[in-house]
Amino acid sequence: MSPAPSHPSTGQEARSGAGSPAMGWRGRVWQRICYHTLLKTVGTSLFMFLFFRAYFALLENPRGTPTVMPEIWLDHWVAFTPAAFPVYLSLWVYVSLAPGLMGNLRALIWFGVWVGAMCLLGLGIFWWWPTQTPTFAIDWAQHPGLSLIKGVDAAGNACPSLHVASAVFSGCWLHRILRQMRSPPVTLWLSAALCVGIAWSTMATRQHVALDVLSGAVLGLVFAAASLWHIRRTD
Repeated sequence: MSPAPSHPSTGQEARSGAGSPAMGWRGRVWQRICYHTLLKTVGTSLFMFLFFRAYFALLENPRGTPTVMPEIWLDHWVAFTPAAFPVYLSLWVYVSLAPGLMGNLRALIWFGVWVGAMCLLGLGIFWWWPTQTPTFAIDWAQHPGLSLIKGVDAAGNACPSLHVASAVFSGCWLHRILRQMRSPPVTLWLSAALCVGIAWSTMATRQHVALDVLSGAVLGLVFAAASLWHIRRTD
């Protein structure tokens, strides 16, 4: 009996860079990392550069006197935890994972468009309604790492937290990508845990209060849902 003919990958698999079913998930990860690597690296770096130029310009030149964001019960429930600082910094790696694992140029471009729109809206809110975090009774000199970031990223541009919005947006996209690559379920849980950890770290380091975090999470979810719906509609 002659062997059954092998089936070529579907157009969807070819466009998405999912790889053949016989390829292990590590192989699919490497395949996607190698897809338009230069574009991803330059595009992500340029995006971050432009975003921070606008972010710090608004931080240093608020439209008016910033509103101090009030604390709620959740702020007193989350303890000040200096050890959360590395988790806070991990956002810059986390937000690079989704574009880094994309194997579809159209999806990569639309990802950039949607995350750019989300950041523009956040910056517009910062300009229209300047906000800042409360003054906490903490001796920042006792915590050199946190003292450094407090000196660079002042208490302004608080609500909504774009740190949290970016983590939630990236987490939703990363969930879709990992499922598409048929990655082990543990990778989905690790991604979700890191997303939640980043949101927690913004409060644990006293960079944001709960209302900043909640509004940032809503902003990220709305733009993630809209962008993923748009990608499915145009797939």
